[in-house]
Amino acid sequence: MTSHSKHNHKIPYPSTAGYTLIEIIIIVAIVGILSTIIAPSWLSFIDRQRLNTAQDQVYRAMQEAKSNATKDKITWQASFREENGVTQWAVHPETLVPAAAIWYNFNSNIRIDQETTRKLSNGVRQVEFDYKGNTKPPFGRLTLSSKNGGKTKRCVYISTLIGAMRKGQEHSKANDGKYCY
Repeated sequence: MTSHSKHNHKIPYPSTAGYTLIEIIIIVAIVGILSTIIAPSWLSFIDRQRLNTAQDQVYRAMQEAKSNATKDKITWQASFREENGVTQWAVHPETLVPAAAIWYNFNSNIRIDQETTRKLSNGVRQVEFDYKGNTKPPFGRLTLSSKNGGKTKRCVYISTLIGAMRKGQEHSKANDGKYCY
């Protein structure tokens, strides 16, 4: 009687599992093409988010200065400057020399744009609020843009004697020669 083994012994063949070199090259090429298409949009999105955050910081700094002025019954100011390539902001009483204020940095890719109409005094742009929360003319805007270039801009306006503030962004048509309104 011949005994047959219950186990089949197969001759080992090379594995067919996994990807071939051609398939891997095609996948890498597709990922590269998609990355090339998506990267500029992603970078623009990141720049817009950074500008929105900086615009909110400017707006809150101005609100804080206005609130402190009415609370303390003295003139407070929001100050903005570029120091060693870094854009900064501070909120302090008018009597404090801006250099002695505590300065906070914006994101390193943010700069004060040329469309800014707040006057520059000793390297600092200031928005002052008196004890009633009012501001003195000239009014104007602080405009921010990205150091990476592009047309995306964000601005904050002081538009009335009572210190009304509003936010703006870039437009395709100029208003009084400015594109951020």
